[in-house]
Amino acid sequence: MGEEDPDERLVERCLEGDREAFAVLVRRYQRPIHHAAYRVLGRQEDASDVTQAVFLKMVERMRDFDPRYRFFSWIYRIAINEALNVLRRNGRDDPLDADEEPEGPESFGPEWKASEAETSRKIQRALMRMKPTDRAVITLRHFSECSYEEIAVALDIDVKTVKSRLFEARTRMRALLEELRPAHGTEATR
Repeated sequence: MGEEDPDERLVERCLEGDREAFAVLVRRYQRPIHHAAYRVLGRQEDASDVTQAVFLKMVERMRDFDPRYRFFSWIYRIAINEALNVLRRNGRDDPLDADEEPEGPESFGPEWKASEAETSRKIQRALMRMKPTDRAVITLRHFSECSYEEIAVALDIDVKTVKSRLFEARTRMRALLEELRPAHGTEATR
């Protein structure tokens, strides 16, 4: 028993007071939650704060978890809600201005290649120019690889609404990425 246990069993063990089960859940979800929060917030510090808050809320609300659903969806719902709350509290519920830059991915570590970092920076910049609801649906689908059903649970909306929001958000994302392309397609080649 331990690292290989399914989430639902780990939740049961947590409810029985098993601290190691909690540690396994933290190790399993800390990085994905941090990345999802970063994609919504655009700031490493805020994403770290949200990640900590998610695990505190997880402990407080563990008994509310319904094992009929995936734990992954449940904890992501907490993460996205916390990230959106941070945006509202900080008065950043609106998209960033075009000249405002989110923190870059280079802070993730030296393993990033220059071209990957530049692509990631453009995507993050485009994300930060979108509404928080657009950021959330794109983040859950494309960065966290959630199914439509998981996104519906995480955002507390129906699957049809997820598909509609995702279609509209992708359309806006394409337009924003097009705006961020270098003039005349002249991108520096390495």
